[in-house]
Amino acid sequence: MKTLALSVVINAIALWLTTVLMPENLYIIPEDQQTLSYVLTLAFVAFVFGLVNATVGRVLRFLAFPLFILTLGFMALIVNTLLLLFVAWLTQVFGFGFGLVVTSFWGGFWAAIVLSIISWLLGLILRPAANR
Repeated sequence: MKTLALSVVINAIALWLTTVLMPENLYIIPEDQQTLSYVLTLAFVAFVFGLVNATVGRVLRFLAFPLFILTLGFMALIVNTLLLLFVAWLTQVFGFGFGLVVTSFWGGFWAAIVLSIISWLLGLILRPAANR
């Protein structure tokens, strides 16, 4: 349970930083313009992102593993982009109009790269601190 909560926190911080760094490619639509609503929407998106990454992402990575080797890892970027687009679609559908918005495939591609780097860095910092 502690790792799930930490994963949601890391995803939420990484999504927030990505939306701050790349607002033309990726942004959050809160239910209303209050800070609490924005934070709750961000937590909802991070939770959905974690679930999709843990389920659909694992299956896609397993199935695309030969393509990962063949393309020297470029296929991983495409899979991450497709997962980000899927999360944006899911949060719009299940969030009743609020959630994550990805403007285009290439915007999602660059946002997925930035999101991966930020998540990796936050994981390096926060995961060892949580194990103490």
